[in-house]
Amino acid sequence: MKGNKSVKEPIEWLLEKDDAGVRYLALRDFVAADKKEFVAAKRLAHTEGPIAQVLAKMKAEGYWEQPGAGYKPTYRGTAWSLILLSQLGASIEMDKRIATACSYLLEHDLTKEGQFSMNGLPSGTIDCLQGGLCAALLDLGYEDKRLDKAFEWMARSVTGEGVAPMQDKKAAVRYYSGKCGPNFACGGNNKLSCAWGAVKVMLAFSKLPENKRTALINRAISAGVDFLFSTDPAKADYPCGFSNKPSGNWWKFGFPVFYVTDLLQNVEALVGLGYGSDPRLAHALDIIRDKQDSQGRWLLEYDYAGKTWVDFGAKKQPNKWVTLRALRVLKSIY
Repeated sequence: MKGNKSVKEPIEWLLEKDDAGVRYLALRDFVAADKKEFVAAKRLAHTEGPIAQVLAKMKAEGYWEQPGAGYKPTYRGTAWSLILLSQLGASIEMDKRIATACSYLLEHDLTKEGQFSMNGLPSGTIDCLQGGLCAALLDLGYEDKRLDKAFEWMARSVTGEGVAPMQDKKAAVRYYSGKCGPNFACGGNNKLSCAWGAVKVMLAFSKLPENKRTALINRAISAGVDFLFSTDPAKADYPCGFSNKPSGNWWKFGFPVFYVTDLLQNVEALVGLGYGSDPRLAHALDIIRDKQDSQGRWLLEYDYAGKTWVDFGAKKQPNKWVTLRALRVLKSIY
């Protein structure tokens, strides 16, 4: 199949009525559906699908599991729940609880300098969280001027402009032990540039409307693209930190996608920034197409079964959610 740019489209499978969440997204992304049909599917996804299951676990105040900064417990706290909702296609216009949760997140997780934080303090910032939440809030349709500050910090954290070294503890804005330097340097990656974090940041920038991309943000995007193309994305041999080889999770496509990143999300970010026809993506696209089975489906290779609010299918089996992810990327190119 290498070199073949045809994309099998298992649309009828994705449109099956027994899976309200997938059907809604398939209609949204792949089908020129009748407006009434689409609105009904969207409403059903918010009242009976996984979106409804996640929202049912939210506290009235706008948080999941624990009040305050929403990183803990991992995969079920407020930050994770909103990231999951965004990947399910949840929309603020459909349920006011989503707006309540977004507002709660900004009040408790976003610092005055613009960092999304694991503990509510600037020291708790890290690229994968920053990028993941910036992307999620845009996808959910949440609008707030404080998000401009979050994107500005994220851009500065990439380029290093106006951010002091972590050792300068008297500086008003500086790096910390987690987000420890420019170009996606991360304490969790032995202070080296972290591609998982870079992908989240670049994915968020790809979702930001072009009229909101300042000169600073465009410089950060340029730096991020250079980093993600510093090696063949198909090889994913970015700085490995505490290992001598890339994580095998790069080549395991999953759903949902939290801080662990895969090749598919890397390509999604680059395509979203306009690099879909770049020849440097050729090998990565080969891998994505080669994973499609004879019926046009992709398998669930990485999951969070039992760890988050909803399970999304059996591992190593054809999976509608992964298939949605892969088809979006390929159809946007071909």
